[in-house]
Amino acid sequence: MDFELSDDLKMMKDQVRRFVDTEVIPIEREASDGFDMLPEYRARLEAKTRALGYWYVELPEDLGGLGLGLTARVILWEEMGRTIACPPRKQSIFGPEVSPMLINLTEAQKEKYLYPVISGEKASCFALSEPDAGGDPGAIRSTAVKDGDGYVINGYKRYITNAQKADFAQVMAVTDPVKGRRGGISAFLVDMDTPGVTIAREQQTMMGDRPCELAFEDVRVPADALMGEEGQGFALSQDWINQGRIRHGARAIGVIERMLELSAEYAKDRKTFGKPLAERQAVQWMLVDSYVDLQALRLMVYTTAAAYDRGEDVRNDAYVVKMRGDKMAFEATDRAMQIFGGAGVTLDLPIEKFWRDQRSMMITEGPEEILRGALAQKILRDYA
Repeated sequence: MDFELSDDLKMMKDQVRRFVDTEVIPIEREASDGFDMLPEYRARLEAKTRALGYWYVELPEDLGGLGLGLTARVILWEEMGRTIACPPRKQSIFGPEVSPMLINLTEAQKEKYLYPVISGEKASCFALSEPDAGGDPGAIRSTAVKDGDGYVINGYKRYITNAQKADFAQVMAVTDPVKGRRGGISAFLVDMDTPGVTIAREQQTMMGDRPCELAFEDVRVPADALMGEEGQGFALSQDWINQGRIRHGARAIGVIERMLELSAEYAKDRKTFGKPLAERQAVQWMLVDSYVDLQALRLMVYTTAAAYDRGEDVRNDAYVVKMRGDKMAFEATDRAMQIFGGAGVTLDLPIEKFWRDQRSMMITEGPEEILRGALAQKILRDYA
């Protein structure tokens, strides 16, 4: 199989690489307040991505976007993964982030939710995780009970990114307890100012994120708040989740590459006991380990993205990419920190921020243990 990138994709990769090197990395330590990119920096970088022609890369063309396939987006994500300028869960400086779940709404729903998100007038959040349902979303307890011409939602959500800025939430709730995860969970559009919706708590994480806990107490929504059909919640979100896991792998490519760039240069310059670190086998082997991981991960991610673009089922491949990518990137960051020694843990360098971010990525959107369990079932089914 030929995994050579097309000339157009090579040109895109080169353009985005130059943009990151010249415009983003130089301001990465000052561009964020630790929680979000500062408005003046975001405006500056967004103006430049518009000028480059990379605006709304994920939106379909009929909605005014570029309609780029996943392989193209992977290239963009990996190059952006080389910098800490953008908060790791809010990478987009290529237009407002639009949930794929919003693309297939009814026209009336699009008018109220999708188009305002595209124009930047509204923002959304995705409310799935709960205190007893994080890596196992099928265990959610929030309910949506039919009542007259609508639904009444009750429940509690945890670790909801962007809730404090959102105008509405995409809420997953149980509509049929008997069916559970197999057709018993539905998705709803819920305005954040609906009576009964409360931001109960805002948490501070070691990465700078501030996810929220949301309470839903007798929240009444109309029947047209339902996304798709009743019981389609998981089906609607699955594609988004698959793309998100592949995005983890793509970002990890960028992280590993940046660690190699920093570490190799430092190893040549730094001398201990009269010799550059680059001449010490212990350091050489750390660099080689990161390089081998980079080559393996890039092949895995590109192969998976290409299969997705061909319309193939990539759920299991997305598990592998996410699980291995996040771990490889964390280990590469840890090696870089070791090579730099004391300098590696200071705020003078981005290594400590990459280290914290990558450790968190190993937990979010599916911890390794759960993904291994899912892959084990496939292996026992396919190979026994």
